[in-house]
Amino acid sequence: MTDHDAPDEPDAGGETSHRETFHEDPIGHTQVRAGMTVGELVDEYGKAGIGAAGVERAVDVYAEMLSPDVTNFFGLAGAMVPTGMRQVVVDLIRDGHIDALVTTGANLTHDAIEAVGGKHHHGSVGPHDHRTEERTDAKSEREHDERLRDEGVDRIYNVYLPQEHFTLFEKHLRANVFPAVERTVTIQEFTHELGRANLEQNRERGVEEDAGIAAAAYDCDVPIYVPAIQDSVLGIQAWIYGQTSEFALDALGDMTHLSDLAFEADSAGAMVVGGGVPKNYVLQTMLTVPDAYDYAVQLTMDTSDTGGLSGATLDEARSWGKLEKSARNVTVVADATITLPLVVAAARERAGE
Repeated sequence: MTDHDAPDEPDAGGETSHRETFHEDPIGHTQVRAGMTVGELVDEYGKAGIGAAGVERAVDVYAEMLSPDVTNFFGLAGAMVPTGMRQVVVDLIRDGHIDALVTTGANLTHDAIEAVGGKHHHGSVGPHDHRTEERTDAKSEREHDERLRDEGVDRIYNVYLPQEHFTLFEKHLRANVFPAVERTVTIQEFTHELGRANLEQNRERGVEEDAGIAAAAYDCDVPIYVPAIQDSVLGIQAWIYGQTSEFALDALGDMTHLSDLAFEADSAGAMVVGGGVPKNYVLQTMLTVPDAYDYAVQLTMDTSDTGGLSGATLDEARSWGKLEKSARNVTVVADATITLPLVVAAARERAGE
């Protein structure tokens, strides 16, 4: 065998030389203990592999995004408000970490319900034997939902919402929101008025729960965009009211407002929770301006191998020009009700808040 044919020789430290693509640290073993901060726990995640490593990288990227020099666009899809993630978003808005919010009409519906005194409740996905916690059969599960319907209770997986809260919501819109917009307005202008009304009614009614996302956005002058607003109870109520009044929504008017915000950003970051329209609306904004996102974090339950939008990786978005070639980005595939509070808390700690 000639010298040219000889295999790579280990160096003095036992490493094989000439591996140009092999430069990562060895896997460590996560240690946990009582009294750890969430930031310390995530640091330990960084020693590990698979999802744990992804969470740590997401925290690292999001901590950089919390800099006041970064304009942050936040996409919020899925049932995040009714499942208890509302205050996480409220606090980010009030602390100046969201410059534009893109969400669903459903999240704003549930946000307004809580603002004016309604509540969501713990429930179950079907009847259970509470002694053994064993699930019953499919027929019993169907009967469970039929009974909920008879009792006037809507189910969002394991969350219940009494239907009378939608009546409360409708009365709130008709008395406190729609009269202020008896004209054609953009969706962002409409959500601004919704936030104002939520804040005022929350205070007047002495509601114990925080006034919520739309109210915080109104208070902090943060725009809220809802590009698929008709796909919600909020959208249904807007359509019904528009049948007998001058009220109408300009579906395209927000695009100028949002594009201007992206154009003026020196550095831009996207935090995308869930997928669907909010995710795409946040990312596609960069197709209308010369630059792209410098940072992006995606928290999703969907995988990329089906080719669907909700699971599409942020690296795929780079191919479209939505992210800079040099952008720092991470996708974490896990339940966002678990990852969002974890990533936000650890990033705040890492950023020194």
